[in-house]
Amino acid sequence: MTQSQALSILKTAANVFLTGEPGSGKTHTVNEYVAYLRARGIEPAITASTGIAATHIGGMTIHSWSGIGIKTKLSQYDLDKISSNRNITKRIQRAQVLIVDEVSMLSAGTLSMIDVICRKIKRNQEPFGGVQIVLVGDFFQLPPVSKAEEESNADNVLIRESAAGFAYDSPAWERAKPVVCYLEEQHRQDDADFLAVLSAIRGNVFGDEHLRHIKARKITNHAIPDSAPKLFSHNIDVDRVNNEILAKLSGDPRAFTMSAQGQEKIVAMLKRGCLSPETLYLKVGAAVMFTKNNPKEGFVNGTLGVVEKFDAQSGCPVVRARNGRRIEVRATDWTVEENSAIRARITQLPLRLAWAITVHKSQGISLDEAVVDLSDVFEFGQGYVALSRVRRLSGLHIIGWNELAFRVHPEVLEKDTKFRAQSEKAAQRFSVAAEGEPVAISAQKNFVSYEKIREKHPSAYLPWDETQDERLRRSFVGGSLVADLAALFNRTKGAIRSRLVKLGLLDDLK
Repeated sequence: MTQSQALSILKTAANVFLTGEPGSGKTHTVNEYVAYLRARGIEPAITASTGIAATHIGGMTIHSWSGIGIKTKLSQYDLDKISSNRNITKRIQRAQVLIVDEVSMLSAGTLSMIDVICRKIKRNQEPFGGVQIVLVGDFFQLPPVSKAEEESNADNVLIRESAAGFAYDSPAWERAKPVVCYLEEQHRQDDADFLAVLSAIRGNVFGDEHLRHIKARKITNHAIPDSAPKLFSHNIDVDRVNNEILAKLSGDPRAFTMSAQGQEKIVAMLKRGCLSPETLYLKVGAAVMFTKNNPKEGFVNGTLGVVEKFDAQSGCPVVRARNGRRIEVRATDWTVEENSAIRARITQLPLRLAWAITVHKSQGISLDEAVVDLSDVFEFGQGYVALSRVRRLSGLHIIGWNELAFRVHPEVLEKDTKFRAQSEKAAQRFSVAAEGEPVAISAQKNFVSYEKIREKHPSAYLPWDETQDERLRRSFVGGSLVADLAALFNRTKGAIRSRLVKLGLLDDLK
């Protein structure tokens, strides 16, 4: 499925699971949908399973958004307490669209908790309280983090985070029936041999021919390029390498300290997820990586460069990027917004030392070059994530690997086949009006029976859902005319009038 097809399906307000290989454009598609919603006065709830992923998309963790926090179980008492919290209730009641990024790292139990909380606060027993749920991620990447289950003798535990399986094993996933949109385009790798290696790992058919390509990129400790970022499995290796190399550079380091404003818990989440450290030490000659997207200034998250000097007036570092462009790097903001209001903000240079980074923190970025050590890989998908950060084989320098490095979870492999088949069916079953607003389809079972009719009359027999009702109500109360609403919803004026009558917003003129 292409990005445009997936975007069209998202616009129908159907629940969606947006997936695809690394570099297929999942984040870009989500950003396009967010822009589409905001242009129509709908502010989506943008969340992610981890703080790191949340900072990439400008949102908050799903744990903070839903009120779960660090809970590993949800009791009736917990549910009542969360649903009585004014801030949580307010944001969930307002939510019409909920986006959850990096869903692969969300357990089945956690997804069930979110569903229960939304239904409780929305007072709606539809999946997730009737909110359009957009689940984004790739289950071949990092899996849910296992946590020790809290001991409890309570009889009123509704759900435990440790409920078995990935998010797709949750009953909430099954009830939501998300349309699978499997993106098949590739926007990161353009190297046929490298794509073959990554596809082989993903398909669990990694063999001698693929290993030959990996071995050809193996290096010794003496041949490690200083300028390329190094990906390790553990933080201790990352800190050691960065500190050692920085100390070898001449001169005293300059310190840049992060500032913060807003709610303490959200600020803490932003700090955990931000790739820039709270205190950044730099010297001339330091290898750095940009940690935020700003194409206008000439960098994106993952752009590599070297500190060339510090500006005499501003004191800001001037970085020479790999393409030769010199960029004076000024502090920027990472924020969490809710209903157009900033809840928390941290401010720091969008840089980090780039000699080393963990595989976990590399998820979501693209690199022209990287040194990868897979010797201590300890979970399925970790090696795949590390390798897929790099755009081509010529940019890969691999130190070593273990038996788990080129393996993916066997259960995910089986599930992926089903996801691909479901995506192919979805591409065939959904259609979009040639111009203007998309045909709104909230019940897939109705689509097939009316498909022929809608080839001639695209708006025929379209059902209404709660999201559309809310949009219609808000637009009408805001002063929109029936004719304008007909154009907005791609329906006849008669259909708009009938719905307004049913909603009690217009007298029945019959």
